[in-house]
Amino acid sequence: MEILRQATSNGGETLRMSGPLYSCDGDLGVIKPGAMADLLMVRDNPVQDVSMLSDYRDQLLLIMKDGCIYKNLL
Repeated sequence: MEILRQATSNGGETLRMSGPLYSCDGDLGVIKPGAMADLLMVRDNPVQDVSMLSDYRDQLLLIMKDGCIYKNLL
């Protein structure tokens, strides 16, 4: 769980502290209108078994970046 947190929410907090490098006016890392967030939805729970991410083609059900959907199996 800690590795997933470091790769996601901790990275977002670091980006927010970067001053001029953080150019987003909206919130970061939340799902709501006007927010800046990329979204991955997975089939199984990576907290229970992180190795499930090695089968990303089957596990990733939704990929969204900058508000554009790149994969949607929902």
